[in-house]
Amino acid sequence: MASVTLSEAEKVYIVHGVQEDLRVDGRGCEDYRCVEVETDVVSNTSGSARVKLGHTDILVGVKAEMGTPKLEKPNEGYLEFFVDCSASATPEFEGRGGDDLGTEIANTLYRIFNNKSSVDLKTLCISPREHCWVLYVDVLLLECGGNLFDAISIAVKAALFNTRIPRVRVLEDEEGSKDIELSDDPYDCIRLSVENVPCIVTLCKTGKRVGKVLHASLQSVVHKEESLGPKRQKVGFLG
Repeated sequence: MASVTLSEAEKVYIVHGVQEDLRVDGRGCEDYRCVEVETDVVSNTSGSARVKLGHTDILVGVKAEMGTPKLEKPNEGYLEFFVDCSASATPEFEGRGGDDLGTEIANTLYRIFNNKSSVDLKTLCISPREHCWVLYVDVLLLECGGNLFDAISIAVKAALFNTRIPRVRVLEDEEGSKDIELSDDPYDCIRLSVENVPCIVTLCKTGKRVGKVLHASLQSVVHKEESLGPKRQKVGFLG
């Protein structure tokens, strides 16, 4: 995955007509941070993944449980997101800071998956209006080092790719009552297609304030890079 994110410290900045290249780890100006993805890392889940992006460390677990379809979508299953911004990841998450960020991340994930082009939720339906699979997606921020939305979107996509949902048979007797039978074979399962699930790239417009930190140490630049822009835009892409 290669893309450009304006919040990266090594981005080329033009300040007062002088071009300065801040490469803190040997990467080029259009090189994304190295992403480490590991799947099947939590044993008591239906699927899981851990993603490290720079100094950001994200753990995602998915649990599939049987539920009832929503009234407005009787022939679909659905996803529920829970985001835990642990205070051990960064002091900024202490108090209400972590709760507010967790809500923002969860709302962003809901927007990604609340459309037909992302994941085919009809594959999670067992019997219309009666039974469906609900995927509970738990996101845990272990360490925060920038580009949170980017790392979380990759981790969620990897965890859903790793998720195995037991295949179900619906048995109906002569009286019309239905019985649900789950397959005991771990290889007899349903796998979600996540090909169209977008990944997020965070773009930060820094403006003139960049010039104030160009002469600071490189380590200070890394810590301040995301705080330079008053507004951040998140763009989803496939690839």
